[in-house]
Amino acid sequence: MSLNTAIRFTEVYQKYQNEHPAVREIMCLREQFPQSLQPILDDDIVAGRYKRELIRFTPHACDELGYCYDEQALRNELDRSGTDESRKKIINDIISFWSTEQTEAKVRAAYPPEMAAILPSDNWNSEPGISFPLYRMCGANLDFDTLMQLGIPGMKHVIEKHKQYAEITNGDVILYEGMLQALDLLSDICLYYAEQAEQLSLTTTNKVRQQQLKEMTVNLNHIHSTKPTTFGEAIQLFWLYAIVSGVRNYGRMDVYLGDFLASDLDSGVINEGKALQYVQSLWRLIAYTHTIYESRIIIGGMGRRNPRNADIFAMLAMEATRTVLEGEPQLSLRWYNGMDEALLDKAMSCIAEGRTYPILYNDDVNVRAVEEAFALGRHEAEQYVPFGCGEYIIEHRSMGTPSGVINLLKALEVTLHNGIDPITGKKIGISTGEINQFTSFEQLFQAYKTQVEHFVEVTADQEELEYKVVGDNAAYLYSSILYDDCLDNGKSLFAGGVRYLGGTLESYGNINTADSLLAIKECVFEKGDYTLEELVHILDVNFDGYDQALNQLKGVTKFGNNDPRADMMAADVHDHICKFIQLQSERTGLDSYLNVTINNQANTLMGKWTSASADGRKYGQSMSNGNTPSGGSDRKGLTALLNSMATLDPNIHAGVVHNLKCSKELLIEQKEQFRALLKTYFARGGTQLMVTVVNRSELEQAMIEPDKYTHIFVRVGGFSARFVELSKEVQRDVLSRTLY
Repeated sequence: MSLNTAIRFTEVYQKYQNEHPAVREIMCLREQFPQSLQPILDDDIVAGRYKRELIRFTPHACDELGYCYDEQALRNELDRSGTDESRKKIINDIISFWSTEQTEAKVRAAYPPEMAAILPSDNWNSEPGISFPLYRMCGANLDFDTLMQLGIPGMKHVIEKHKQYAEITNGDVILYEGMLQALDLLSDICLYYAEQAEQLSLTTTNKVRQQQLKEMTVNLNHIHSTKPTTFGEAIQLFWLYAIVSGVRNYGRMDVYLGDFLASDLDSGVINEGKALQYVQSLWRLIAYTHTIYESRIIIGGMGRRNPRNADIFAMLAMEATRTVLEGEPQLSLRWYNGMDEALLDKAMSCIAEGRTYPILYNDDVNVRAVEEAFALGRHEAEQYVPFGCGEYIIEHRSMGTPSGVINLLKALEVTLHNGIDPITGKKIGISTGEINQFTSFEQLFQAYKTQVEHFVEVTADQEELEYKVVGDNAAYLYSSILYDDCLDNGKSLFAGGVRYLGGTLESYGNINTADSLLAIKECVFEKGDYTLEELVHILDVNFDGYDQALNQLKGVTKFGNNDPRADMMAADVHDHICKFIQLQSERTGLDSYLNVTINNQANTLMGKWTSASADGRKYGQSMSNGNTPSGGSDRKGLTALLNSMATLDPNIHAGVVHNLKCSKELLIEQKEQFRALLKTYFARGGTQLMVTVVNRSELEQAMIEPDKYTHIFVRVGGFSARFVELSKEVQRDVLSRTLY
């Protein structure tokens, strides 16, 4: 978006600043679109490319919240040579206006003093702290199936009926009018791209490309005024709605596109090659958005309307993932006993080739776990979808954005210093007692729990408050149209419309905390090798001069080796954090509040601000990733590792991450053994597995000659990336993980 467009966006917002949120939102969206849409490129057979603007309304993102602006880009405009004084004043006025009017600032301003004191900022990757807020509304999964069945005109008819009812019952008529205008804008965008595609078809001399552009023109003109009838039309309507709605996770695509695909294949309207081209084009468009942590697409699983048709799309989706070498979309396969084995075969083949997708989910465990954790019936639990880095919600029925993080290892560290951060010397936690007062491990463990619980309560309160501010500030029109109960309730998504309004809290350092607690229990309270004061001193000096103690602590059994002591301690830490978070829904207005242990590179970034720990980890080093062992601490083989990971209760959280780094030999030469191991892991309670297939020597060489190894993808945590594009710290973390 140009500076001139940013100025106009600001002027529109200011003009409608005090109007109904739906009015302000649609007027801003009309200024944002189609200006922010990018031209059709040569390899596109689906239209729609979006680029962030200087000032924008971003409904759903992991790094933005609602009305937001790019302050640094605007300040760069100030520094450009040739910018006259009147222009500089306009820019400064814009920066000043949005510094308080952006949604994030409004959330922060709403904090009561005690909350503001406990949650210092959202800068969790560049300063010490136990818990931080995250200003975002991410993870929405819309009812694209209904959109496919009704199309734009059908959805407008449904909204018109609700509007008429609102008129006679004193309902929120303006909300419905905003929704209708939002669909009008979507229609305009269809025509915008249709005209562009038609013009391109007249200028190209390539006959194949000309035919593609003509088909694109037909598809866009059709969905402008009629519901989709072909696979090409359906995929085009889905993508344009996804762009304007701001959603970045796409749900059960095999359900809402599978019937269109199967029908076209059965009738000869399309062949498999052309169908694959459509999906490949969509995959490239999704990768172009570069969301990094999001873009989930779900295939497989229980509760699908037409498994045969859905499976046809699922196979095609995996082939697109195999052939489009990008880090997104995050294709995820929900698997259960009784599904077509061909899907699992295809998944393993993709993974064996070095693709980190599909991510594997075990429905035989997860559906029952979602029933328990979310307190839902079986039918709704079958509609769970992972989003983002791996959190669960119920597709188009619930919201559960992760609006906070907690570093459990930092909580233990601060507990050992009676609320003081040993790095800065500042008090950042609550006082739980001097360490010389702990005469038993149980006392220390309880003090740690008290520290954690203090921060969990305030993050739950922050989540509830954030939803309220966001609901007051914006109508989230496109999401409200395709979210269950919003139309019937006559309320927008975050203003009482959504069926289930839940939240999640991301926890980090879980396994390091468990391993550290076990080391303290064994070396201090059981064997008496050190007093607690002596051990804390050793940690404070980062093991400098204490090599024997370092080796002894590293030698204490660790999670990931199928050792009952280590696994039980991990389970105790897991149970405590999950169950206490779960309790928060009883005292807040949230329908659920659940733990997610998903991890992106935050285990590395937060590790920078975490002191040495009793598991043998040194100051600043990465913490373990998700519920995976610390790098190199799993030494008893793959079976032992999977057995440990399957011990953690799946019924009390909303998603965990289990990363596995394997060699090609394991998945190719020992394919059947690996398959049997995977099924045994699932049968024993394993919820999920994310597999990276790499060669260690290639990773090491890639750090030296990155230009030669751009083809290597790795699973970092809750996202995948080209290895050479990661920071050195994250690369070292990936390298440290055991290769099987």
